[in-house]
Parts: sequence; C-alpha cells; structure tokens
Amino acid sequence: MSTQPLDFIGIGLGPFNLGLACLTEPIDELNGLFLESKPDFEWHSGMFLEGAHLQTPFMSDLVTLADPTSPYSFLNYLKEKGRLYSFYIRENFYPLRTEYNDYCRWAAGKLSGVRFSTTVTQVTYDETAGQYVVATDTGETFRAARLVLGTGTPAYVPESCRDLGGDAIHNSRYLPDKEALQRKKSITLVGSGQSAAEIYYDLLSEIDVHGYQLNWVTRSPRFFPLEYTKLTLEMTSPEYVDYFHALPEQTRYRLETQQKGLFKGIDGELIDAIFDLLYQKNLAGPVATRLLTNSALRTAAYDGASGTYTLGFHQEEQEKDFTVDTEGLILATGYKYSVPAFLEPVRDRLRWDGQGRFDVARNYSIDTTGRAVFLQNAGVHTHSITSPDLGMGAYRNAYIVREMLGREYYPVEKTIAFQEFAA
Repeated sequence: MSTQPLDFIGIGLGPFNLGLACLTEPIDELNGLFLESKPDFEWHSGMFLEGAHLQTPFMSDLVTLADPTSPYSFLNYLKEKGRLYSFYIRENFYPLRTEYNDYCRWAAGKLSGVRFSTTVTQVTYDETAGQYVVATDTGETFRAARLVLGTGTPAYVPESCRDLGGDAIHNSRYLPDKEALQRKKSITLVGSGQSAAEIYYDLLSEIDVHGYQLNWVTRSPRFFPLEYTKLTLEMTSPEYVDYFHALPEQTRYRLETQQKGLFKGIDGELIDAIFDLLYQKNLAGPVATRLLTNSALRTAAYDGASGTYTLGFHQEEQEKDFTVDTEGLILATGYKYSVPAFLEPVRDRLRWDGQGRFDVARNYSIDTTGRAVFLQNAGVHTHSITSPDLGMGAYRNAYIVREMLGREYYPVEKTIAFQEFAA
C-alpha cells in the first residue's frame, strides 16, 4: 500500500524529531509524517530514578527557543496539567526526568502526523520521481522528497562484554532490573557520567538494607563535574557551531574527544551528595564500597556455575592490571550512533567523511545534494557539543524548517555570544 507523496518523512521520534513535529504542525506548506517503531513515546524510562532531573532548564523544551508562543511548550503543558503555579513556587528550572517524558508524551498525543508501532525496514530512491521511498513493517510504503533522521543513539556495550552471558545490564535497563541486582552479594558499576552517578547514589542509599558490596569503576582520571559556567555555555551557540564546523576534520575529531566533559559530566551537586552520603554512612564503620578511577575495562568473563563475572581492568597511570569479581554488573557505558541498516540502498546518495561517519553539512544535511536528508543528533564530530544538547534542538529544527521551506519561518539566531571563537 502506497500513499500520496509527502514533503518530508521523519524517521524515529526522540525529543529532537518530536520537536520538529511540533514546529511543523502549524505550517500548511509542509506535509510531513513521523514514523516510530515503539508503541508510544518513551525516553530513557529505565533511568527514571526518584528526583532525577534534566541537566538543562525547562526552556530547552521541544519548541520554546524557536517559538515561545507555541502551544507545545513545557509551560503550556504545566498549565494544562494544573501544575504551573507549583512549578513556579518550586523555583527550580530543571524539570524532573519523569516530568519531561510525560511532557513529550503529552505533545505527541496532540500531533496528527505521528505514527507509532511502525518500523522502517528499507529506504530506496526513485530517480524518476525524485523521491525517497520508505518501506515499513506494516506493509505500507511512504514517499517524500526529504527525510529527517532521528533514530537516536543505541546503548553502547564494550566489545569485551558482548555475548558475555549472565544477566549483566546496560544502565538504560537499571530500574526494571534493580530488585534482582540488589539480591546479589556484589554489584559493580562500570562507567562515568550522570547516569552512573545517579545509579551509584541510589544503590549506596540502600546498601545497609541489602548488604551488597558496591564498586564503581571508571576509566576517567576523576569523577568529572559537568562544566556549566555561562561563558562555557556560549559554546552551545550558532557562532561556535560555525567555528567548529569550519575546522579541519582531524581537529574536530581531536576536540570531540577533549570536549566530552562539557556534556557527559556529572552534576556538581550530585557529586557532593555522593560524598556526603559516604561520609554519613562511614560514621557507623567502613562501608562496603570501592570507587576506582583511571581503570579501563579490558576483559570480562562469566562463570555460569558461580554466577560471577571476572572483570579485568588496566590502571592507566600505574600501567598495572587488576581484576574485580562481581555477581552483578551494570554498564554505564553510554550510547553510540550506528548507521541504520535501512539506509543501505541509498548509501551512495549520502556523504561520508574520512572516518566513515556522516559528513554533516552546516545545514544538518547528509545527502549529496545538501538539501534532502537531514540528521538529528549524531553530529558531535561536525557540530560539537550542540549535537546532543536539548537546548539546541529547537535551533536545529528551525534551521531544518528553513532549509525545507526555502525561507525563514522561525527566526534563526546567528549571533548570541559575547566571546569570539576564531582569530
């Protein structure tokens, strides 16, 4: 079954493509459709720990920084839910993670151009019609002149832990598996960043109740706080994107590694709360917990008879190897973009850089024409820390809308920074 051609098709419905859906909904000249494989909107539900909040303020919602008058704003969501005054009195601009997810579900429920439970299986190109043909698992086929890819970044599992056996989990599945983990004699958390810190604090809070040994091991030299000073935040600006994108490819890749602490660090207040909790619990005697830095996971093995993992680490400053035995294993190893298999038939229509990754143009396009296939997120190597930043989602979508329309519908800021980035 095929439908009438559309102006664009969005594939995947995370916060970024959901924001694009909200911003294009009132534009009569753009007839779009968004396809999502999940049955409903879901954003990191396995990490809805009590009290966990976003690391960006509520203005980094789906639409506000592009259109403050949009009916899909977070403030309008609060008003409809009867919580606007409570949020105001709370005097905390950072929405709870569960609240943000509910807000996104609220917005998705108001949109006409969203299809859930629809998995894209293949994308081809019709040269005669000049259209992308999107096939789905429902048997339907959709056509459009443009695509916007928003499939997100899948959970990353280190090579040493793939096909390991046992019940090791990625942190994205923490809450559903928490009770089973706490029945074990020992739990080891590998990785750093906000998610790892939230899980460690949660497990440390209940260590007295369950009596497990709790280990937190990270390759990082220390438990880095997220840098959130105001002049640093100017690196999430149009001027910095212009500057970063124009740098040589090898320089951008070097900076990609160096700048991880600018968007993958831990909230400073949480780091302090962890220390305070450790201090409090140690008043009654040593707590069964270890925090290890500079330690890279090199090997992993699972013994099914004993239900124990043996993890091999390398202390990078001492250049020494050591092992940790543990019954429970949580991999807080982040997320890594992989090119969707459904794009293989149109691979020759897409641009690739010297590292085999998408060569993302300044206007967020990745196709050879520079105006037909756009990418959400997955562009840290071309657009720096603005790529995964929720606060830049509305800016990027306003930019994409302008590219699709050929005119500016939502004003796109060009200069907001006080500092100069280029010589």
